[in-house]
Amino acid sequence: MKARFWGTRGSIPTPGKETVRYGGNTPCVEVRLPNGNLIIFDAGTGIRGLGDALTGQGESVKAFIAITHPHWDHIQGFPFFKPAFISGNELTILGPQSRYVTLRQMIAYQMNKVYFPIQLSELKAKIKFQPIREQTIPIYGGTLQSIYVNHPELALGFRLNIGGHSLVYISDNEPFDREVARSVKNVDKRVIAKYLECKGDPNQRIFDFVRGADLVIHDTTYTPEEYVSHVGWGHSHYLFSLKVADEAQVRKLVLYHHDPTHSDEKIDEILNKCHKEIRTRNYGFECVAAAEGMEVEW
Repeated sequence: MKARFWGTRGSIPTPGKETVRYGGNTPCVEVRLPNGNLIIFDAGTGIRGLGDALTGQGESVKAFIAITHPHWDHIQGFPFFKPAFISGNELTILGPQSRYVTLRQMIAYQMNKVYFPIQLSELKAKIKFQPIREQTIPIYGGTLQSIYVNHPELALGFRLNIGGHSLVYISDNEPFDREVARSVKNVDKRVIAKYLECKGDPNQRIFDFVRGADLVIHDTTYTPEEYVSHVGWGHSHYLFSLKVADEAQVRKLVLYHHDPTHSDEKIDEILNKCHKEIRTRNYGFECVAAAEGMEVEW
């Protein structure tokens, strides 16, 4: 399998000379299976470039788009995804659904005529919406598992298992702390309840979900120092990402969802600190930072 990164930034697009190497587009990862089947994780602004590339190939597009949650940075590229405008293409959009807004509405509302010239109903591709919870669904001869992660309000992480290989994509996730959970009000109560049910470290849910994966793409928005003033925002620092990779005994960790204030040089610094930590603690996995255009095979 091969993963290509089209968007690596979190929260808001950050174009400019300071983000050239790691990229300024918001989350989107293309995954190609050996037989050519396509799965797309998230539809941030990075999906526009992916759509242009797919259209340029001149072939019809059939793909699953797995949306972790409907925050703007994860869906704002969909209205600019060219394959959605072409008859004969087929897209299945998977993602969580709140009690108040359907998955279809989450995508459609940003294309309301007040905000955008083309409405969802006008797109020519065949688009199917499939709301999912914590569950396992069949996909291209394998499975796609989902898990609730600690992020406002309701967000999922995904695990793709096909042909004895596995990829985990957790774009937004905060270390779960029992004391903090008693005070936060922006995370779905169902999610908090699931984590509080755990004996010992509630983050064991994540460790078990990730365990043994070949490739893990995990939220690494903050440094540990920055995280102190961002508790409850729903994102991780690099020490927690390293802990996830170590506890789960994965093969390769990709630092993802870079903070919009982090320049290329800052991400270099974070990656260097991660490498030092890996050497000091004798961790057994590789670690890289996600960059637009980067490809990873496993």
